Amino acid sequence: MEVALGLVVLVAVVCAGSALGRKFNVSVPLLLVLTGIAGSFLPFVPPIELNPELVLVGLLPPLLYAAALRTSLYDFGSNRRAIGLLSVGYVIFGTITVGLVVWWLFPEVPLAAAIALGAVVAPPDAVAATSIARKVGMPRRIVSILEGESLVNDATALVCLRAAIAALSGSVSVAQIGGDFLLAAGGGLVVGLAAAYILTELRKRIRNVAINTSTSLMAPFLAYLPAEAIHASGVLAVVVTGLVMGTKAPSMPNGAARLSQRSNWNTVQFLLENSVFLLIGLQVRTIIDGVRDDSLGTERIWAGCAVILLAVLVLRPIWVFPATYLPRLIPAVRRKDPAPPWTYPAIVSWAGMRGVVTLAAVLVLPADLEHRSVLILAAMVVVAGTLTLQGFTLPAVVRFLPVQGPDPREDALNQASLVQLATAAGVQRLEELRTETDPPEVVAMLTRRTQERGLAAWERLGRPTAEASTPSQRYAQLRLAMLEAERATVLELRRGGEYAHEILSKVLDQLDIEESMLDVALDELDTAEGGGGEGIARPGGVCSHLESAVSPDVPRDAFCADCVREGTTTVHLRMCLVCGQVGCCDSSPGTHASKHFDATGHPVMRSIEPGEDWRWCYADDLLG
Repeated sequence: MEVALGLVVLVAVVCAGSALGRKFNVSVPLLLVLTGIAGSFLPFVPPIELNPELVLVGLLPPLLYAAALRTSLYDFGSNRRAIGLLSVGYVIFGTITVGLVVWWLFPEVPLAAAIALGAVVAPPDAVAATSIARKVGMPRRIVSILEGESLVNDATALVCLRAAIAALSGSVSVAQIGGDFLLAAGGGLVVGLAAAYILTELRKRIRNVAINTSTSLMAPFLAYLPAEAIHASGVLAVVVTGLVMGTKAPSMPNGAARLSQRSNWNTVQFLLENSVFLLIGLQVRTIIDGVRDDSLGTERIWAGCAVILLAVLVLRPIWVFPATYLPRLIPAVRRKDPAPPWTYPAIVSWAGMRGVVTLAAVLVLPADLEHRSVLILAAMVVVAGTLTLQGFTLPAVVRFLPVQGPDPREDALNQASLVQLATAAGVQRLEELRTETDPPEVVAMLTRRTQERGLAAWERLGRPTAEASTPSQRYAQLRLAMLEAERATVLELRRGGEYAHEILSKVLDQLDIEESMLDVALDELDTAEGGGGEGIARPGGVCSHLESAVSPDVPRDAFCADCVREGTTTVHLRMCLVCGQVGCCDSSPGTHASKHFDATGHPVMRSIEPGEDWRWCYADDLLG
């Protein structure tokens, strides 16, 4: 009964904290950590002791798998050098250097135990960094690097921790440590690929949505447990399986199963990752009580923990900056991947929040280890300190530094362009499949419905949702009202008992499916309204600037001269319709088209990308 009540309270607090954080625009992970800390000192809250096996086996695999499903394998591969230097190089560097700092502060602690603590606090958390990164609008490459790092670094840290614990109980050689790394990496990769292959083949053949979704929910454990059984990295196996399954899932048959998987994993990820932060806070009182009687002395312990936290904060930029720029001294690397601005490694350096893996891993230390409670407290201080200091200040750091996050206008344009390509392919396939016996009205209806989806994407670019809904959004509003009336009628007939329950359920399910599809359009409407009543562009049809703008001829082999001069990368090209100046888009590091408007006041530019002829008025914030 107490366990059931505890779970109910845990989920209720998580849901309430998440709702409040979103309502008041406060970081949900930080709010839940602070709630947990406050709750740990309440007299009616029992002491909470985190079971390391529960976290490392029960929570970590599904959390990593859910994150890997959402991670692009292509982005992971394109940033593999940066991810490898952080997830392997930085973790080893942090393990050794923090371990030496701990040994210097507390000589009474064995060196192997100090190194073990270094391994525990080395890996940033998989959830904390990326949840804040996406919220504050970091450049996508930084988010991809942080995601990739947080997926793999736990595997490196746990191998280092195993080696340090082995050294506590006896001698361990460099060759043995190297062999453990090879087995962990190679075995985890092989098991992950094998699990992904088996799961893919199984799910291709399972048509039942419930069974297919259940197989997906088992996936992280089917990868983790066999890898751990052969002493390979279960964490790496889960990540590999998740990356492969996330890449292959869109091409699998059975769209209903894909939607079910996405919905269920969203719920699992929401509950687990937010419960983790609440549990971190609830550990505080228990951990503090554990060091009161330690022979090292309270003042010395707390001062030492503060120095360890400072070392963790300082050592990350010491590694990140050289790891960013030294490889680019090689000409081949520099040509393929030019050096980013200093603001990128600065943000990566400050996005190093630790989380529940750190707390769970430190509890793996032997129970008879001298001053074990001090090491646990040090891990807690690092977790709480990084979550508080870096978590609260990271949004301000990103806003202060001159970095360009994703541009909503550019994203909307790219989405519209992609939808247009997809719908064109669909219409072409329809023309290939149609026969003379197909009713013309059926073909016309298919063509119209397909093209309407593409038109809806373009509609979001130029008209505001706050003053005048686009046709597709107005359709969604009216259709939802119709569905509400249809559902009310079905429910009224259900009370009369004239129709069988199975028939009523099928009709209601059909209404629910259509309503869920329409909710997407209105969610976008609400998002735009929540941003201040403006859409991607302002209302007003065609402004005077767009009406009077005349398009000069597009030069052949056009390029952004400012990007060439500064050595930055061009994403898309834009051309001023007043003077013909060619500049790069706002998704490019230089944003030279916008800078040209700021310098000259020339209001209208156009895209000169192949197949694009849209124009943009900077003065009126209007698409034409």
